Amino acid sequence: MLYLNQQTIESSITMEEMIDAMEEAYRVYADKKYQMPTRMQVQHDSNTMILMPCITDKAIATKLLTSFPENKDKPVIQGLVILNDSQNGEVLAIMDGNFITGFRTGALGGAAVRRLAKPNAERLAVIGAGVQGFYQTLAACAAHPFKEIYISNRTYEKLEPLIERLHERLPDDIVIYPCHSAEEAIQHADVVITATSSHDPVLPDKQELLKGKLIIGIGSFQPTMREFPQQLYALCDHFFVDSEDAMKESGDVIQAIESNWYVKEDIQQFSDVIQINSFDAEEYWRNHPEGSVVFKSTGMGLFDVAAANVIHDKVMLSEVGTKLE
Repeated sequence: MLYLNQQTIESSITMEEMIDAMEEAYRVYADKKYQMPTRMQVQHDSNTMILMPCITDKAIATKLLTSFPENKDKPVIQGLVILNDSQNGEVLAIMDGNFITGFRTGALGGAAVRRLAKPNAERLAVIGAGVQGFYQTLAACAAHPFKEIYISNRTYEKLEPLIERLHERLPDDIVIYPCHSAEEAIQHADVVITATSSHDPVLPDKQELLKGKLIIGIGSFQPTMREFPQQLYALCDHFFVDSEDAMKESGDVIQAIESNWYVKEDIQQFSDVIQINSFDAEEYWRNHPEGSVVFKSTGMGLFDVAAANVIHDKVMLSEVGTKLE
């Protein structure tokens, strides 16, 4: 049995490889070749514990996460992933759940950028300077050659350390701009990613600022949480979700349906984009340059199985990790 920390995992796999692994997970999802109960959430005040098990033909993984939004000196999200052999149940590895969550969630956004963005997109806007702000930016740039990045955050002072970290990881020719508001950040963007823990919309409720963009929502994973404004739904030509669970868990989906801002039957599964090429980005954006496409992710245990399994395979090839008796 191995213990795999962030340093070991990060040195063993690239973001491009993780995006590929997430696309493969979508194919497993489309083929229904997995078993996954609804995630268990236990709420205490504003804090949440989440348990996410899943079994596929290749592996078994269970993720335990805690989300403490008010944490100051510790990460908001903490946890671990346990990977078991699907043939005999042997525990193969215990992994840093914080890093896997950040990395694979970033890769989910990266897959959406890869499949849904304008082929000629040059400008990326990211709302939120937390862990996901970092990984979503890395993944988006791994999926597409952006030239400019605009980042805003509720606390402006948090932007500088994030931008310094991004400069260490991204190509030197990408220019990163700190912004004082989401409105400033998205004004000229082709792709917008929201990665906050907000209960109220973080994007301006102005149609002229939301047109012509791919908008990716990552942060809202509870019915009371929202990042999208009402006007976005009126513009949206295609609304993709990463799973059926997103329609039961995210306020960005639940409240839109309950308020009749968007028709439930018109919401599409992103797995169809991967499996049957149900969306042609080049054709859509050529014919609808002022259109809007939305992708909403809440994640699921299947993505953790896929992430943990590919990480374990990579680690075994390089013979790294800490062995536990």
